[in-house]
Amino acid sequence: MGTSFARIAAQLGRDLEPGDVELHNWVQSEFARGVNGVEYALSLAANVEFRRATQQWWHDGWDLLVTPTLAEPPTRLGEFANDVDAPMAPLARAAQYVAFTPAFNSSGQPAISLPMHWTADGLPVGVQLVAGYGREDLLLRVAAQLEAAQPWAHRRPAI
Repeated sequence: MGTSFARIAAQLGRDLEPGDVELHNWVQSEFARGVNGVEYALSLAANVEFRRATQQWWHDGWDLLVTPTLAEPPTRLGEFANDVDAPMAPLARAAQYVAFTPAFNSSGQPAISLPMHWTADGLPVGVQLVAGYGREDLLLRVAAQLEAAQPWAHRRPAI
């Protein structure tokens, strides 16, 4: 049982059962049981290497990276529903959907998503800006300028 599940079980005062958590979380926890300490340490080291390589791009003189926030327009409710026959399917689908954001969650760099476009159905389409480590000031300044040029605070997604 992973650390998070062990903490939840301690709070509940009993062992967790598969129905206590979302199926994909249970499956991930079961998979993690087969990962040893060396493999886990190597994965952490790989993440450190990734962060250093990513941050080098900004050190080399770039100020901002502009990407889509999502790989496709907003989805309908239920699109990532659990599937008992394929418990990891919703997570795999989500990974495709948010392909542009996890790298910066992992690298620790500041990023911001701004609703710079709207679909014909009235749904916001985000643009992600990413700055170098510690440069939230730059993101907020650029976001303020973009909002002044194309205000969005009054906009609400269509239902």
